[in-house]
Amino acid sequence: MSRSRARDVNVCGVTAAIAVIDGKWKTALLWLLESGPHRPGELRRKLPGLTEKVLTQALREMVEDGLVHREVHDVLPPKTVYSLTAFGRELSEALAPLAAWGYRRLDRLAEVS
Repeated sequence: MSRSRARDVNVCGVTAAIAVIDGKWKTALLWLLESGPHRPGELRRKLPGLTEKVLTQALREMVEDGLVHREVHDVLPPKTVYSLTAFGRELSEALAPLAAWGYRRLDRLAEVS
């Protein structure tokens, strides 16, 4: 899904919601940030395979979409901390039933195997 869909006011609500969490890492980042503020290095360590470039891009898009707050502390070396906004927490809560469904699906797949 293209980033332009995240700003298109002529789409259904589900498409609008999925547009802001589209991609491999955004839901995982939302899930990690639910537990509290994190520095970028912490997020990368907790998500093996996530490159610095992709992390930066995903966080920038999430900030732009109003899901994540970026706070830069004026210290040396520079310290940046990311946290969920109220809007991001609201999205996270809205995704909880979908996550529960996903876990039930995984349980069913495990039973079949």
